[in-house]
Amino acid sequence: MTTRRSRGDGGLHWDEQRERWIASVTVGYTPAGKRIVKKASGKTKTEAKAKLKEIIRDYKDGLAIASGGYTVADAVKYWLEHGLKGRGSKTVGLYTEFAENHVISALGARKLRDLSVEDVDRWLAGKAPELSTRTLKMIHGILNRSVKNAMVRDKVKRNVVDLCEVPEGRQGRKSKALTLAQATAVMAAAEQANARMRGYVVLSLLTGARTEELRGLSWTHVVAFVDERKAWVPVTEAGWEHTEYAVYVWRSVRQSGDTKTVKSRRTLKLPQRCVEALRKLWENDGLTSETTDHGETGRLVFCTKNGTALSAGNVRRDFRKILKEAGLIDTEWTPREMRHSFVSLLSDSGVPIEHISRLVGHANTVVTETVYRLQIRPVMQEGATAMDGLFGGGREA
Repeated sequence: MTTRRSRGDGGLHWDEQRERWIASVTVGYTPAGKRIVKKASGKTKTEAKAKLKEIIRDYKDGLAIASGGYTVADAVKYWLEHGLKGRGSKTVGLYTEFAENHVISALGARKLRDLSVEDVDRWLAGKAPELSTRTLKMIHGILNRSVKNAMVRDKVKRNVVDLCEVPEGRQGRKSKALTLAQATAVMAAAEQANARMRGYVVLSLLTGARTEELRGLSWTHVVAFVDERKAWVPVTEAGWEHTEYAVYVWRSVRQSGDTKTVKSRRTLKLPQRCVEALRKLWENDGLTSETTDHGETGRLVFCTKNGTALSAGNVRRDFRKILKEAGLIDTEWTPREMRHSFVSLLSDSGVPIEHISRLVGHANTVVTETVYRLQIRPVMQEGATAMDGLFGGGREA
């Protein structure tokens, strides 16, 4: 006589039509009182019972039981749709392209619960000869965040992707930094450029600000220290007859308008070469307090004739003209390498890495050492003072 299974242990029966053993168990009830039944099947009774035990174990562990057919592609597509809120259209497009071409195409059909560390390791190893390390980190991040998101939604028990190391990829283009002689030549060439690009190059090289931070800089965030008030006041109100100036690096041209990270929000004292470049730009544009004071953000320092932010393409084109005038191969350099040059020049001048890390807006020195490891040298001093020593800081006649 067949023994009836205990309540809560589920049931097993033979399906003649499918010719498989079917296991089923009630795992809860809907708000309407309807039973939620999870099923599994196997060619043998033993296989079906094993799957049934797994469902019951997950249920007792408090995990929602995901569909056995939920795939890596399902997880990645859900993350692309719901995990990129607030990102710019270009960023979303880039992530989507990488996800489709490298993640979904290779692992998409794999059931998420069956994805293993070995699967991910083999996938990354296969991509390493054709992709750069940065791209490998990006596609690993896409898969990692997709699976984490799936874990939150109880679609999978653990994230195997988080356990995998990203291998070294194909050798990409290395970032480089200007030597002091090259930087001096670039500064001299910038002096002959229009006031806007002169100011852009000088600030980029002597403050280390990111290109998107400079493109988002407003005149209300350029400030002077007013002795009478013992306070920093925007130049739109204070004017240019003071001795100390600074910039609030608080915004960028990113989709949200914020800087790259919270730590990237910083206030930087300006070397005198930067002050002179900004003063000339101010005068060249015929600006007054009435033309610049337009609310919280105000008029942009580096903008088009219409007052809109410069695009990355605008900056890159005009920047390369200056590099060419300086006697460098213009196509071998990008605007962001002025930031690398800033780090390199400060390091050569003796500024400690802790100070450099704060000046470039990094969360800690680990980021600085990792990203700028080719530019860092062990030495000692401070940002604006060191730059004034290198390039001179007197007012021009």
